[in-house]
Amino acid sequence: MNILLTAGPTYEPMDPVRFIGNRSTGKMGYALADAFAAAGHTVTLVSGPAALPVPTHPAIQTVRVETAAQMYAAAAEAAPTAQIWVFAAAVADYRPAEVAPEKIKKAGDTLTLTLVKNVDIAATLGETKRAEQFSVGFALETNNEQAHALEKLRRKNFDVVVLNSLRDAGAGFGHDTNKVTLLTADGVVTTSDLLPKSAVAQDIVQFVLARYAQYA
Repeated sequence: MNILLTAGPTYEPMDPVRFIGNRSTGKMGYALADAFAAAGHTVTLVSGPAALPVPTHPAIQTVRVETAAQMYAAAAEAAPTAQIWVFAAAVADYRPAEVAPEKIKKAGDTLTLTLVKNVDIAATLGETKRAEQFSVGFALETNNEQAHALEKLRRKNFDVVVLNSLRDAGAGFGHDTNKVTLLTADGVVTTSDLLPKSAVAQDIVQFVLARYAQYA
């Protein structure tokens, strides 16, 4: 099958030097790309500016982007021919309304930025999802984790949502390990142990492929 997979952060420029970003490393998304490829599938990996080597597996095509708008354009191009979509990227919700053409100079004690909302990649593509396509999203929550993750599942037309909690030591951004909870619209809840991200990726891929097979 063809897999669309987004990974890493997005950077939203303020000026030629500075940007608004987040702490995502892309490690989980890249591990998922490797796991899908190892399972025999073709992967389009749309990657934000992660400091990771480009995957070498011949079944993985990597598309490098920087901003949310660029990631949306690349994902929208790949989505129609992909059977499974996996939205593992940490996309910036907002971007500066204006990008200064030159470096913003220090002046005064405060700096006010006007931010505008970015396109919601998963939700926008979710409106176009066909019955035979399968969508997987990620949620990083700090409180009421499962309730917020399930709300995201419904709002973005996901079939599975992968929940990370900042309450779990050793999980989430910046770690080589992760612990996730997989949630489905029909009430299935599966929680992994704290494992290397490569092992968690294999578990997620097996779960997603098994769920997809029920609907295919």
